Amino acid sequence: MVKAIIFDLDDTLLWDKKSVETAFQVTCQLAAKKVSIDPIQLEEAVRTEASELYASFETYPFTKMIGINPFEGLWGTFDDEGELFQKMKTIVPAYRREAWTKGLLRVGIDDIELGKQLADHFPLARKAHPFLYKETIQVLDRLKGLYQLVLLTNGSPSLQKTKLEITAELAPYFTHIVISGTFGKGKPDPGIFQFALSQCNLQADEVIMVGDNLMTDILGASRTGIRSVWINREQKLPDKDIKPTYEITNLEELFPILEDL
Repeated sequence: MVKAIIFDLDDTLLWDKKSVETAFQVTCQLAAKKVSIDPIQLEEAVRTEASELYASFETYPFTKMIGINPFEGLWGTFDDEGELFQKMKTIVPAYRREAWTKGLLRVGIDDIELGKQLADHFPLARKAHPFLYKETIQVLDRLKGLYQLVLLTNGSPSLQKTKLEITAELAPYFTHIVISGTFGKGKPDPGIFQFALSQCNLQADEVIMVGDNLMTDILGASRTGIRSVWINREQKLPDKDIKPTYEITNLEELFPILEDL
């Protein structure tokens, strides 16, 4: 019998991808008002430069293990406990400026001052555009009281908490919120799943994991003996080695699964 449901946060309940895309669009359109560039090309250029630069830092293996992507580096503060988070905190201001300045260069604009302005604007734009999926709150409303609800998210504690602060309706649904940066390891490491189970005081067969990412949510659940629901909104291709217990395209499809269990 299922007693608890563990939810991933980003791109499962919170539409992070849309928030990031919107922040890029707003910031690149600001650039296009100041200089003659195509905002779409600038976005592509900055994404490329940011990804390459981010992977060059000594903190990269840590951020990969905790689950912090290059575009979170463009707006997070990383003022969290631990030497590597503090190292990231010192790295990110220059990283942002360089990512935007090099992105501009890639589309033919050599303007350090504009790069700095855009680097400063992007975090504001990201915070101003939080999105939840349209069914998120109604699904959580139906589940609350019937199941213990747990949030298990990869990322920096300060950044994930900021995401929850700007979508304030979300956090109250959850009995426990487990963030990889606080725990010290990210999904798919079985340790963080076992920690979530211990927080609920439940066994693996008493919970189910819901997440969008095969490589973190579904693989980690599988390694821990937890049944999983892959929410595949974008019709991604399955993986021959990672098999979710169930696959859905909308959170509403959880209810028939839970009734069967």
